[in-house]
Amino acid sequence: MLILMEKEHTSVQVEAVVRQIAALGFKSHLIPGEERLAIGITGNLGPISADIFSRMEGVQEAIPVTKPYKLAGRDFKVGKTQVKVGDIIFGGEDIVVIAGPCAVESEEQTLRIAMLVKQAGANVLRGGAYKPRTSPYSFQGMGLEGLKILAKARALTGLPIITEAVDPQSLEKVAEYSDIIQIGARNMQNFSLLQEAGRLRKPVMLKRGLSATIEEWLQSAEYVLSEGNDQLILCERGIRSFDNATRNMLDLSAVVALQMHSHLPVIVDPSHGTGRRLMVSPMAAAAVAAGAAGVMVDVHDRPKEALCDGPQAISPEEFGLLVATLKRVAGAVGREGRNAQR
Repeated sequence: MLILMEKEHTSVQVEAVVRQIAALGFKSHLIPGEERLAIGITGNLGPISADIFSRMEGVQEAIPVTKPYKLAGRDFKVGKTQVKVGDIIFGGEDIVVIAGPCAVESEEQTLRIAMLVKQAGANVLRGGAYKPRTSPYSFQGMGLEGLKILAKARALTGLPIITEAVDPQSLEKVAEYSDIIQIGARNMQNFSLLQEAGRLRKPVMLKRGLSATIEEWLQSAEYVLSEGNDQLILCERGIRSFDNATRNMLDLSAVVALQMHSHLPVIVDPSHGTGRRLMVSPMAAAAVAAGAAGVMVDVHDRPKEALCDGPQAISPEEFGLLVATLKRVAGAVGREGRNAQR
């Protein structure tokens, strides 16, 4: 339920509504608006009688919310959420470009590629220190040592870093070293991990699950938001399909669907979405045209030597051309794209 307060409400009246919500065993969320304050209610397992609140002083209206996701939906927030990481803004007019190796393999490799993507126009550096892999025999990442290498890359380039947490133990370390916490596709429904990430009050990027619907994805986002962390970015990275022409089926319609149903910024990962180097740049451009807040791509200057996902990594030279293309596409669809420039 969403409680709309009258324009001339008092703090005492707001406190009374919050106390009433708590008395019912639910959680209140204050949502300031341009014209009036709204108070969202979460935690209820069924409908709440509007009469409980509509008769209270200072309340204009009590509106039922029927969607299973509330804080992630547009019923609770009409405008767009912007997630700020230093000077970078996800959800604004500018395109955010995240780039780097899929995995941190060594200090020399990571610093080398970090400098190359920085020079080519990246805004954020990606690199996996913890790698959840399908096979237990595949490279699992360098762990804490990898995080320390990423911190060195940030100091060298000035780029904020994003890296994945795979469990509560790694989450603690990732939060300490990174600027954005990534929750990967395999953990989209790891609800305890999502709640822990929500309590950290640090930007989180939540990837779509391997076969998740839009509604399931937004309900996972709700776990982060319900813990008080509104700095949340969604990432479309492809879903499983019957076709093996690509690694996954990159669902760019999800970008438009999310903008209809949610206020959260969404970026696109065409590297994991296609798994094919030649497809990455065209799909990244299409993502920007569809309205994505940004893209995240794998970049490696020696892909044949890569310990993880070499076939989908583009070269630094290709990445430089992609950044220039994204700038042109952004201009063509009426977006400034200042971030996406060399």
